[in-house]
Amino acid sequence: MPLPISGRRLAPKMSMMITRMISISGRPIGPNSATRPISGSFFTQWPRAATILLILTLTSAASAELVHAQFLSRVNEVEVYASVTDAKGRVVKDLPRDTFAVLEDEKPQPITAFISGEFPAAVALAVDRSVSMAGKPLTMARTAGRAFVGSLKPEDRAMLIGISGEVEVLSPLSTDKEPLLKTLDLLDPWSSTSLHDAIIKSLDLLEHETGRRAIVVLSDGEDRYSSATAAAVVERARRSDVLIYPIAIGKLRPPLFAELATVSGGRSFHLNDPRELAPTLAAIADDLRSQYLIGYAPSRAWPTDETQWRSIVVKVSRLDLKVRARSGYSTR
Repeated sequence: MPLPISGRRLAPKMSMMITRMISISGRPIGPNSATRPISGSFFTQWPRAATILLILTLTSAASAELVHAQFLSRVNEVEVYASVTDAKGRVVKDLPRDTFAVLEDEKPQPITAFISGEFPAAVALAVDRSVSMAGKPLTMARTAGRAFVGSLKPEDRAMLIGISGEVEVLSPLSTDKEPLLKTLDLLDPWSSTSLHDAIIKSLDLLEHETGRRAIVVLSDGEDRYSSATAAAVVERARRSDVLIYPIAIGKLRPPLFAELATVSGGRSFHLNDPRELAPTLAAIADDLRSQYLIGYAPSRAWPTDETQWRSIVVKVSRLDLKVRARSGYSTR
């Protein structure tokens, strides 16, 4: 099946179908889902007896427009986004479905849905504006944030989170990014750092949004004022399906940043040279646009009386490629 080509808007019908039917959740749909609405799920929620049917028929014309599509949901579907890179860290696109394999708790799972292409994103840009970021670090953070927002597509939505002694939504989620950029340019250093609380709040805000969802954190990584611990942040990220891209600005990259990237399927960076800003933020934007959405129905029975953590490993058949995806999910 022809796949959308990177850098080109999807054909109108394909774009409309994806906007209407695809949302980025990654949350498994449990047995009681029919009575508990979950917004932001990739699979439209229906009663327990429903099944999933995907029919995509593309014309052979150059525009390759979608002429028919239908989704019906199925019990216990799990969705996971996977990013694939080569030995040089470059994003690899347009791999066919049969290249991929999914393992849950080390057991192979049948892939029931597979989509490759560009989908709208919902992104929280969390910028540390505490006193410890005064001077060069905050200047770099503002420049990096502007570079990232400039890399987003018109249909992508972005919001600005200010990190200081309190966590503030400085610009709400919107496709209109001008207010965000104006607010970003006016950020000045103030107060202490509630970094952990800011990441948790960003996860809460994005949890039920549609489209690809991600948090880009720009900070020196030093938390001084949060009520949440680093362990609580990691646990919250494990239970979420939002990608996290922590960027350390300064001398050190805290271990928390690498751990958050690993459990969420994102990437962590350390910036100390202003010349690294543009390529780093462009790489994140490209990463978001080039992921593969994979759905599967777990072969293991769904628990009815306990919460389980189940690991996920996504593999590709080519040995020269590397895959990143979230590390698992909770059945809660």
